[in-house]
Amino acid sequence: MSFTTPRGSRGGTPPRGPVIRFFNRIVSWRTRRSGRQSFMGMDVLVLHTVGRRSGEPRQTPLAWFPGPDGTRLVVASAGGSADHPAWYYNVAAHPDQVEVEIGGVRTPVTADELHGEERAAAWTQIVATTAQFGRYEQRTDREIPVVRLRA
Repeated sequence: MSFTTPRGSRGGTPPRGPVIRFFNRIVSWRTRRSGRQSFMGMDVLVLHTVGRRSGEPRQTPLAWFPGPDGTRLVVASAGGSADHPAWYYNVAAHPDQVEVEIGGVRTPVTADELHGEERAAAWTQIVATTAQFGRYEQRTDREIPVVRLRA
């Protein structure tokens, strides 16, 4: 399926700037170097993408959740902001140029966005596991995308 979720018209302010870039570098480094695969009680992976406009490599640490079919699910929450995170647009532009890194091992994956009942079932599982994502949903009027990463 394609990446078709529209942005919203209201929402919180997503984290940005030098502090969040520093935080992302630390979490990515920690995930890669230590082999630890969790952070703040959530399973974490480093998502490697290609910038949609720049063509430059990008990396983003993300919480992930197991899919029912052995895949990994990630949430494009952006903290409940009105717009999607940059990594979502990068994946949408280049869904076949995505890799996940867990414990220092990079694996090519194919990304697709969940829709309809499939997304609803995944969202229920995610919110039951990590209530924080349910709070993000309350901040915005957009449907927060759930992206499946398949090896």
